[in-house]
Amino acid sequence: MTSANKPRTLLGGLTPAQFLSQHWQKSPLLIRGAFPDFVSPLEPDDLAGLACEEGIEARLVEEKGPDKAWQVSHGPFDDETFARLPASGWSLLVQAVDHYVPEVAELLASFDFLPSWRLDDIMVSYAPPGGSVGAHVDQYDVFLLQASGRRRWQLGGSPGADARLIHGIDLRILEDFTVQADQEWVLEPGDMLYLPPGVAHHGISEADDCLTYSIGFRAPSADEIVTSFADYIGEQLGDGQRYADPDLQPPFASGELDEQAVARVRRLLLDVIDRPDQMAQWFGRAMTQPKYLDQLAPADSPTAPETLRAALEGGDELARSLGSRFAWHRLDEANATLFVDGDAVDCPLELARLLASNAPIDASALTHPDGARLLATLVDSGSLGFADSDRDHQE
Repeated sequence: MTSANKPRTLLGGLTPAQFLSQHWQKSPLLIRGAFPDFVSPLEPDDLAGLACEEGIEARLVEEKGPDKAWQVSHGPFDDETFARLPASGWSLLVQAVDHYVPEVAELLASFDFLPSWRLDDIMVSYAPPGGSVGAHVDQYDVFLLQASGRRRWQLGGSPGADARLIHGIDLRILEDFTVQADQEWVLEPGDMLYLPPGVAHHGISEADDCLTYSIGFRAPSADEIVTSFADYIGEQLGDGQRYADPDLQPPFASGELDEQAVARVRRLLLDVIDRPDQMAQWFGRAMTQPKYLDQLAPADSPTAPETLRAALEGGDELARSLGSRFAWHRLDEANATLFVDGDAVDCPLELARLLASNAPIDASALTHPDGARLLATLVDSGSLGFADSDRDHQE
């Protein structure tokens, strides 16, 4: 489904262009019936089961914990943990559920009016009546989809970096939270609330047990961007380019670090970082890094391109692995760099478009030059797999 054909219920009657212009990173939007007749593919017991598995990031937040207020515990949990919990006043949060449950991952296709490389994951939270994680601020965009039960959302404006937090607890809960006028709603299943970064919000489960899906977006900090790009560009430069001062004049005082010296090092820094091609290569790798590095399972043995070609021509399809990230950057009219799970490969432009979309990967991918070899490489890395996993297509 393309953005142009997306149901108008998803954004409350707005087109994607209208939503981006009026609300994206600007103001909240309450959307009643965003997903009409929505039925959660997960039950609370399913979420608890995921939280008991090794390698899955899960947190338990107890407003009145056994050791202190707003106590946070990290999974994996066990049956005894859930058995001791009270009837209210706690929440279970499981990250990246879309990496483990295909039916949850399918929701991401509804958000294809946004760059797919901006998507982070779908966190699912469960709370009995009265459950909450406190009033807080997130520094990323999020769509909060009510999956089952009802949750009351209260918004408190944008407190900024100086917001006071409650001391001595495990969460960044706002000390002062005042609900803004007309900014309080109870969401039913299928309703959705969009929040831009920096908006204070508080979600409280109502009378029923409550499941909420949080579709979050990646927003690296300036610190992360500078550090990551510096590491990347440093590997490209080596140590041949150094600080130099051929225009040096006798100093007024030998110990002074003067403005000319600062200007020279500034020119050096700007020269080495102002490289758009290198920046694109770094950014594509950075924004397609898997959320969890051990998420992908490489093939046990190499995949022969000829075997893969025969399978696709026989009607099989390839599927993108849950949690894999794809993006591309145009090089010219026919070629692109394809970024997949933190790696970069040269790729025909049309094939890159296909792989980074939601379209099926079938025999049509073989019409592109060297398509079978590239697809085999992605199967071997674990980024792609055959949709029919019972068949063995490897030699």
